Amino acid sequence: MTSDLSPSFAPATLATLAAAAHRQASTQRPDGKTVTTALLEAEKTAKQQRLTYPPEALYGTWRLCFTAPKKPHYQSGRPIGKGFYVPKVAIAHISFFPSESLSAPLGIRNQLRIGALQITFSGPAKYLGKKNLLAFDFNQLEVTLLGATLYRGSIRSASSKLTDFSSAPIGKLPFFAFFLANSEYVAARGRGGGLALWGRVNQD
Repeated sequence: MTSDLSPSFAPATLATLAAAAHRQASTQRPDGKTVTTALLEAEKTAKQQRLTYPPEALYGTWRLCFTAPKKPHYQSGRPIGKGFYVPKVAIAHISFFPSESLSAPLGIRNQLRIGALQITFSGPAKYLGKKNLLAFDFNQLEVTLLGATLYRGSIRSASSKLTDFSSAPIGKLPFFAFFLANSEYVAARGRGGGLALWGRVNQD
């Protein structure tokens, strides 16, 4: 098995995804169907070559650039499905980081900002390296408006009905199955079947 081998992917696929992950919109961005096809091609390549990524490849903050939520797939060898770019008015960031918690080795934070309103979900995460699966559970919520905190506290989580997060089976948790991860962007399929592409946020 290999790790983070971007050269294993077709150059045209990587060029399309790199253009789509660029945060500055331009007329040069590929259309939604082209990006969705590139994501499907990258997913197929990762499966065929059994590529694996260490959890460290996901560490950092990423901005959601593109999503194809309606279960894109191949049908009779042809890519089916299309997606769309996340509009500028909605800024969605997701972060993965090591955790000191005894119940979970990783942490996740998902933040949505629309104007002055910011909604942040956070919680524990765990990673199955052989399948590039990152399972998570949001159990904290913070809502701020113009920098003022409107709410901060615990919320009902997916694993609340189970014993605890560390022993919760992957099938009972939301997860991302990553199939591409490099220094510029990451791509994954969610438990619901949708595809997503995030671009790295450089934080000094």
